[in-house]
Amino acid sequence: MTEDVQKHSVHTLVFRSLKRSHDMFVADHAKPVALDEQSHKVKMAAKLRADYGAVLHMPVLKEGKDRVLGSDMLSIQNYSQSGDDPEYLVTGTHAYPSGPGVALTADTQLHRLPSEGGVHALALTLPGSQARQDASRTAAGVGDINRHAGGAERSMPPHSHAMSLMEGGGTKNSALAARKAPTMPKPQWHPPWKLFRVISGHLGWVRSIAVEPGNQWFVTGSADRTIKIWDLASGKLKLSLTGHISTVRGVAVSTRSPYLFSCGEDKQVKCWDLEYNKVIRHYHGHLSAVYGLDLHPTIDVLVTCSRDATARVWDIRTKANVHTLSGHTNTVATVKCQAAEPQIITGSHDSTIRLWDLIAGKTRATLTNHKKSVRAVVLHPRQYTFASGSADNIKQWKFPEGNFIQNLSGHSAIVNTLAVNSDGVLVSGADNGTIHMWDWRTGYNFQRIHAAVQPGSLDSESGIFACMFDHSESRLITAEADKTIKVYREDDTATEESHPVNWKPEILKRKRF
Repeated sequence: MTEDVQKHSVHTLVFRSLKRSHDMFVADHAKPVALDEQSHKVKMAAKLRADYGAVLHMPVLKEGKDRVLGSDMLSIQNYSQSGDDPEYLVTGTHAYPSGPGVALTADTQLHRLPSEGGVHALALTLPGSQARQDASRTAAGVGDINRHAGGAERSMPPHSHAMSLMEGGGTKNSALAARKAPTMPKPQWHPPWKLFRVISGHLGWVRSIAVEPGNQWFVTGSADRTIKIWDLASGKLKLSLTGHISTVRGVAVSTRSPYLFSCGEDKQVKCWDLEYNKVIRHYHGHLSAVYGLDLHPTIDVLVTCSRDATARVWDIRTKANVHTLSGHTNTVATVKCQAAEPQIITGSHDSTIRLWDLIAGKTRATLTNHKKSVRAVVLHPRQYTFASGSADNIKQWKFPEGNFIQNLSGHSAIVNTLAVNSDGVLVSGADNGTIHMWDWRTGYNFQRIHAAVQPGSLDSESGIFACMFDHSESRLITAEADKTIKVYREDDTATEESHPVNWKPEILKRKRF
């Protein structure tokens, strides 16, 4: 018998086994796999959570009953009729019969409070109040100023998304509607500025300017170690003051007393009495060159900034060093004072701006957006805002916290000085001798000036160290590296037709940082 058994290869045996299995199930090969209820629930639960997780908790009112989306598949929360709970049954004086002339029954005497699901469903159908919309909006002021695409999403915390859906009427379409990309508003037209007068007299770089409160004369400080007083109307020299033994880096004229203040690279801070044209006070304390100073507008306080990385607050009358504002890690290049908080603003070569609490003598806020040295800060004369200038760009900020508003990019040079007038004309002067004029509100650069250097000077001696509007704001005075002072004024003959705004909204996009 054993000889009759045919020997087969392993391959043949395996094939036969496969064929036998196939024949066994051949009748079912086209039928779908039977639905496993448990796996289907798990699958649908995952799908609901992934696709509708944001709105899953919101009930939908249908035929007077509360039903939750996907409640039959997800046993997350049991929205039962709360009226069946005895603690929600209220008997009181406010029960209503079902119709006129119908007596109250034992059932209608019971007052049922609406279920939690019913309250949610009612909230979905009601339009959101303006007060609630305002309350749910965060950083609205900065968001309105920035007006960049997607700003609303970035300024709202994640948990407020569902609330915004409810406020909008709870419809998914309204939330997913494509928003129109905001366009920059058209800049205000400003007449162009033209060179009006060139004043010579200094023997070195002119480093600083100040205009006296009566708008009759102005003061300049120079690398020739002198301070010169010039008649504003004629441009003629009225007086020269000597006393500093190095470059005069800052000058300021008091509005509260007949005093002129100056500081220089000789570490000295001087107070000049303009009735006698003599130094009457010295303010000692800085350990290195003093690069700038400013007077407080409402109290007798002087603030100076220095290469020793500090700013110092001085009592003008007693010469006392009231505060030493330390915190910067490099030269403090510029300082500004104002009556409102923060009363002192400093810009430094450590690329930060600090807002100071004058009373405590401590930093209120540190702004770290700049990547290069901050050499200039200017306060807007009417708005509660300011601008800072650096080699990377010019930035606008909002007081009191120093919230960022916008960048003014395009002045590709080391910006040494900034000035702004009430009409919203911002002027930036740079190391390469270029002056850029900007519209404050939109950041549009409407004019660029590069005046020729004084005859006899090198082209490399083209640089703007300081600029300032006079008190009438009709003249712009610049202090330059070719040893001259240049005066600019608006072109009276220019019109909006002759000098149109070359405005391209697709190009003028504000950067976030």
